[in-house]
Amino acid sequence: MQENYKILGLDETATLDEINDRYKMLKERYQRERFYEGEIGNDAAKNLTKLETAYKEIIDSRERTQFFEDKKVENFDDVKKAIEKGDLSFAQSKLDDITDRSAEWHYLQAVIFYKKNWNNESKKQLEIAIKMDPLNKKYSDAFTKLNDKIYGDSKNTHKTESTRQAHQEPNMDSKQQMGGDGCATCLNCASAYCCMRTCCNC
Repeated sequence: MQENYKILGLDETATLDEINDRYKMLKERYQRERFYEGEIGNDAAKNLTKLETAYKEIIDSRERTQFFEDKKVENFDDVKKAIEKGDLSFAQSKLDDITDRSAEWHYLQAVIFYKKNWNNESKKQLEIAIKMDPLNKKYSDAFTKLNDKIYGDSKNTHKTESTRQAHQEPNMDSKQQMGGDGCATCLNCASAYCCMRTCCNC
């Protein structure tokens, strides 16, 4: 493709207007010069053929790129709208249809996982998005918030477990918790009482 731009005397950063203007200028020139006699006319005819081919390939390439860019944006819009409505199944389906898995794709996948409370899976997708686009503040902010949430949930779980253990009797074994030793104590007291009454009667 770079060779096609060289034929027009442009680089790949040229705008569509610049491409069209250069094409028209060169086409008029080569059409005029091809009727010259000798080598000039022959070169002009060859250059005109090359120009037509190069221009067509450049325009076709740009149209294809624009088509896929538009399609990609449209699909992402559908995914975002579905997420906002809470229709995660439809959002996932639309996301799966997109073959170009860019940083934004992985970010939206992270959002869907987050909505499903799959925090670890969401974190992995955000890590991929940040790796692909490290300067994107939206991705880094989302990653920080998710990390804080995961850490907070873990901390609260640990605190709850510690509180539960603190309220448990320190030396109480399983028999004591079920009342086993208490029953045995009652039986011992009853036996002692019976022996005392027998002695008194005697």
